[in-house]
Amino acid sequence: MPAFAGLPIIAHRQGHAGRPGEDDLVRRLRLHAQTRGRGPVPGGDAGVAHGRTAGRRMNRQVKILVVDDNEENLVALEAVLRPLQQVLFKARSGAEAMKLMLRHDFAVVLLDVLMPGMDGFETATHIKRLDQTRDVPVIFLTGTEPSAGSAFRGYAVGAVDYLTKPFDPWVLRSKVTVFMELFRKTTVLKEQAALLAQLVRDHEALAGFARRLGAVESRLEGLAEVEGEDEGLREAIKDLADRVGAMQSAFEAVSSVRGRE
Repeated sequence: MPAFAGLPIIAHRQGHAGRPGEDDLVRRLRLHAQTRGRGPVPGGDAGVAHGRTAGRRMNRQVKILVVDDNEENLVALEAVLRPLQQVLFKARSGAEAMKLMLRHDFAVVLLDVLMPGMDGFETATHIKRLDQTRDVPVIFLTGTEPSAGSAFRGYAVGAVDYLTKPFDPWVLRSKVTVFMELFRKTTVLKEQAALLAQLVRDHEALAGFARRLGAVESRLEGLAEVEGEDEGLREAIKDLADRVGAMQSAFEAVSSVRGRE
């Protein structure tokens, strides 16, 4: 029981009605749970620390993938995106882009339409077919004014936008920033969902153990009431029952602290 390591279990041979010393035990357990980070300490800096952590999560760097077979275009896009101060990956073909996407989580992909071999449309189709990459937003970049047919094809394969070169650097940065923020918020939500699931599992484990302790306590109480037993044995059973009862109260105290988080 790691949550109670090092904590004394206080028991008395005065029966279960008053259970002297139990308030002190509950107080110790509550303080122990708080200092281990199980819950905020009143008057402390837990709320401030939580706010700082949330702020760091929302400002974390994200990964951006730029795909173009022309090195000059890659250099130009890198210069445009540098003020965003994010992690930039470059690929010179659709195949190279797919390999990178299977190894990294990207916030957005800037994808050239006209490339030899696997063009932008085919690359986007592969991206949207895979469960691991299907939710990554794709912005198409093209050097020619898109026709109605090519624009429709781009959106049909899952693109979220279509920009024509040369494009306004401010406009491109603004569009990329939107998907950066969306990626950060989605990541935080996933982390919070995982944490909530873990807290539920921990609570269920604590509740199950508390039920087992209650069953043991009831059994010990029954044994203590058996007539004709040795007086020393009856006293030992009562003492053990007090200890089990104190542990059960400790579990209830920790559960109440964690339930207020």
